[in-house]
Amino acid sequence: MSYSIQLYTLRNAIQEDLPGTIAKVAQIGFAQVEPYNFVATAKELGAALEENRLTAPSGHAPLLSQDQDQIFAAARALGMETVIEPCVLAEKWQSAEDIKDTAAQLNAAARKAAEYGLRVGYHNHAWELESMIEGQTALEYFAGLLDPQVVLEVDTYWVAVGGQDPVELLGRLGDRVRLIHIKDGPLTADTKAQLPAGQGQVPVLDIIAAAKSLEVGVVEFDDYAGDIFDGIAQSLAYLQKAATGQVRG
Repeated sequence: MSYSIQLYTLRNAIQEDLPGTIAKVAQIGFAQVEPYNFVATAKELGAALEENRLTAPSGHAPLLSQDQDQIFAAARALGMETVIEPCVLAEKWQSAEDIKDTAAQLNAAARKAAEYGLRVGYHNHAWELESMIEGQTALEYFAGLLDPQVVLEVDTYWVAVGGQDPVELLGRLGDRVRLIHIKDGPLTADTKAQLPAGQGQVPVLDIIAAAKSLEVGVVEFDDYAGDIFDGIAQSLAYLQKAATGQVRG
């Protein structure tokens, strides 16, 4: 298992200076990144990653609303393995019919992705956990409709905000979960209150241990009141210390 940084965390810095931001990410100690909406910036981003010896095993792109061939071509050029649909809005998680439709669309995207040597995944927010369908969370109902090759990237913070225990959920979802988003904070929708890993109410290390088939743990802040580069550095330092046994619980 390796650690990555979701570049949406650094969106403001990227808009000002993409190459400089990627260089800072490397200096902090990340070896991997998770780009977002990467089609338009693929050439510049690819050059920055190569220059700083970073890889991008996964990325977020609007698979269900934009040109999939363009997305998959850019993903392949960037050396990705997994392209993740980042968001299907809350209104689409209230009925079994809508969820079945979303699953069918993602399954179709997975078949196209396979032609490019890629796989697809889905990233949740809170609403997929707040909605219940036939006695289970909408996210779990959805997972049961997905083809085996489709993976989940569980945003563990939003799982908790949505009222579910992320450790228990990961246990139920099993090897479907190959990536997680690691963030911390007070478990509210106030994104500016988010904190570096290990400083909030999220049981980060228990979550990592519960994800038995985890390939990549992706550090992310939706927002942050402090210096964002300092925030991601603190998160990575905590995770690295935990990996060597210097941090427990």
